Amino acid sequence: MRILITIAHFFKFSNEARHASQRKDPQPRFQALSESLATLHQLFGKSQSIINIAQRLAFPANQPLSHKLDIVICTAQNNHLLNQLSVPSHLYRHHSTNVEPMLLGFECQVVLQSCLGQYDYYCFLEDDLIIHDPWFFIKLSWFTQQAGDSNLLQPNRYEISPHGLVHKAYIDGDLALRVTAPFQNVQEQQELKGTIMNTPIILHRALNPHAGCYFLNANQMAIWANKPYFIDRDTSFVGPLESAASLGIMKTFRIYKTSPEQASFLEIQHFGTGFLGLIGKQVGLVQK
Repeated sequence: MRILITIAHFFKFSNEARHASQRKDPQPRFQALSESLATLHQLFGKSQSIINIAQRLAFPANQPLSHKLDIVICTAQNNHLLNQLSVPSHLYRHHSTNVEPMLLGFECQVVLQSCLGQYDYYCFLEDDLIIHDPWFFIKLSWFTQQAGDSNLLQPNRYEISPHGLVHKAYIDGDLALRVTAPFQNVQEQQELKGTIMNTPIILHRALNPHAGCYFLNANQMAIWANKPYFIDRDTSFVGPLESAASLGIMKTFRIYKTSPEQASFLEIQHFGTGFLGLIGKQVGLVQK
């Protein structure tokens, strides 16, 4: 399988920082991006082996699960940390732009559109997201085989820490219905059910479709690219970052996520503890 992944990456210190990409210390940002890049190649690239101890030889491993992987990192002006990454530069391609940093997600859509017909999956990631599941794309493929290309499965983002009241928290819980009502009708096909490895899976229309990422198969990418609003740079869903990541796909597909009871079925790590640290402070904790 051929996979194209675009990553929106920006860093510039600001005294009025609203995002992690504007904080004083760059260390967390380039650590997150370095881990994201390394993990993508380790999970989905073809350079995987198993050591045969008796023969003292390393043989290919996981080849049916490995793919041709191309990663394009989109940046704004010179506001990036690519020269500090701890991974080799040949693992990605740099796409420099002059757009406003908050609009970089739309430039990723330009890159995806330019490669129509060349890949099996077209993906977008914010630069602080890390996948840990080698069966990630198999699960996505299973979903579209069951539900069809008009339905899109989004992962649940989470943060982790051994400290604090909670060790793991999913950070994109339900929004008020009015927030996404202009863009989606969650009453339509509210629930899908399936079975995988003899385990029932229940998926619900997402009141919060945002995950800072999306993963579209070739048919889905073509469907979206043919919509009149594709790359219209509409920022009316929450803000520019959220709109670039989620508004276009929300208008185009019925978006599903697994319920809290099965949140880990398809998940992606959000680097850091910015949301996790709110529990017990601005966010109350419901005891089980």
